[in-house]
Amino acid sequence: MLWFEERGSDGSGVGFTNRSGGVSQEPWSSLNLGAHVGDAPDHVTENRARLAAHLGLEPPRVLYMHQVHSATVVHATGPWPDGQPPPEADAMVTDTPDLALVVLVADCVPVVLTSPEGVVGVAHAGRRGMDARVVPAAVDAMRDLGASHVRAVLGPSICPRCYEVPKDLREDVATRHPLTASVTYTGTPALDVAAGVLAQLECIADSRQLPGCTAERDDLYSYRRDGVTGRFAGVARTRRGPA
Repeated sequence: MLWFEERGSDGSGVGFTNRSGGVSQEPWSSLNLGAHVGDAPDHVTENRARLAAHLGLEPPRVLYMHQVHSATVVHATGPWPDGQPPPEADAMVTDTPDLALVVLVADCVPVVLTSPEGVVGVAHAGRRGMDARVVPAAVDAMRDLGASHVRAVLGPSICPRCYEVPKDLREDVATRHPLTASVTYTGTPALDVAAGVLAQLECIADSRQLPGCTAERDDLYSYRRDGVTGRFAGVARTRRGPA
């Protein structure tokens, strides 16, 4: 379920899911966590319940966003109100114990953020979100909650060798984020979105990137590769609260 996971003795931790361990059928098989991709709702509900159980939480305490490729950051203080959709945002932060924040991706860069003070965050950095600086916005929001030193882990995303874009788009983005300019395996224009995120984090967080390209790994979802597909997750869980 979580192919990468780091847990603290206080119950806090970060991780990234893969495609295994769920109940969804093709083309979403099997641990699809996205409720907006055409999968059966009861399958998504079961998959999310399994993730919550793995994290030691009730499903309402595992929070998802309605991701819209923005730089909007939400401060979560508890489960979303019953009967209301999740907020439109592309980053969340919290210092509330016994919550988990989830970012869903299928090529975009998933970023999970932690701090020694127990403030955590997640961010969804596609091309537009990276360009809008959603990840630095999340770091700023964590600092507003008292985080003194932020650590960032970037999960797998589509690599520049697989992310072809029009030349004018590459040049436009590169005017603001020079390290994103790249080429594909065949030499056509491409963007390296993860490089752009890492450059934004260079002076504001201790960051690292996990290896792997979503378009080249069969155990991860890739919209660019498959079109109709599921979503995997980056997760940041806060520490346990008092019993």
